[in-house]
Amino acid sequence: MDFTAQQIALYLNGVIEGNENATVNTFAKIEEGKPGAISFLANSKYEHYLYMTEASIVLVNQDFTPSQPVKATLIKVPNAYESIAKLLTLYEQSKQQKTGIHPLAYIAPTATVGDNCYIGPFVCIDENATIGSNTRIHANCVIGENVTIGNNTLLYPNVTIYHDCKIGQRVTLHAGVVIGADGFGFAPTADGYDKIPQIGIVTIEDDVEIGANTCIDRSTMGTTLIKKGVKLDNLVQIAHNVVVGENTVMSAQCGVAGSTKIGQWCMFGGQVGVTGHATIADKTQSGAKAGIAGSIIKSGETVIGVPAIDVKKFSRSNAVFRNLPQMYKDLYSLKKEIEELKKQLKH
Repeated sequence: MDFTAQQIALYLNGVIEGNENATVNTFAKIEEGKPGAISFLANSKYEHYLYMTEASIVLVNQDFTPSQPVKATLIKVPNAYESIAKLLTLYEQSKQQKTGIHPLAYIAPTATVGDNCYIGPFVCIDENATIGSNTRIHANCVIGENVTIGNNTLLYPNVTIYHDCKIGQRVTLHAGVVIGADGFGFAPTADGYDKIPQIGIVTIEDDVEIGANTCIDRSTMGTTLIKKGVKLDNLVQIAHNVVVGENTVMSAQCGVAGSTKIGQWCMFGGQVGVTGHATIADKTQSGAKAGIAGSIIKSGETVIGVPAIDVKKFSRSNAVFRNLPQMYKDLYSLKKEIEELKKQLKH
């Protein structure tokens, strides 16, 4: 379906510069723009592509002024990145969604499936599970006993949700996600390790998205809790009894050890590791590969490094580290000079 610049500007409350009748029917990155595509410019380092792109329409921030003539029609919006996200969401929602229960799916007699759902081939929904309306569960997913899944939730292929866990509304679980496997609980003995039964559950609140092959372990007792609006990337590990606060985001390969409490609106770069039994304050930001070895009490701190420290201290320390070879040479030279002075003083 084609959309005009006028229609898009009206939807986004934008201002057109160029041909208001320009039409688009697809999306493209600005450097790969082609006729009939809409793109966006949100980062100034990509500005040079604007003057050579073949895209028919480009979204730009309302304070942007081009320094050269632009072939494309521009739509100025308050935030180009947010605006393209709105359009992509609208495009995704416009796609026809599958509904119905595939004949190769298994649904236990005591399970409940809401209206307008899609249950794909080889899905297994166990006893007393409850699936909300408009939820889509793709091939090979396993839904354990007494699991509750809310409305408008999406499970991609091969998701496994263990017994008794609770999934909210508008949740997206990507391929290979495992919810509710046992927490890593073992008691050392003279003969080895005795397993500590993990009798709790996992609770995932509304509007959470969890990336492929991410694992969230069930609690020893009570619940491992992923609060509303959390976004977890691929290959993230959340251990037993962890609480992740509202709207916190984690990049790929982060790991959070058991019983740690993470505040809301935190941001973790790739491969961040967080120790167990810690408390991480709201709005903490952590650079990639940081090792958080204890609690962070002050809200809004930015940390990096192993062990993680304040980013300003890390930058100063890193500057010293880079100069260590020269500092060592200078120190060695000073040592030699001192030894020479000592010899002269003895004479």
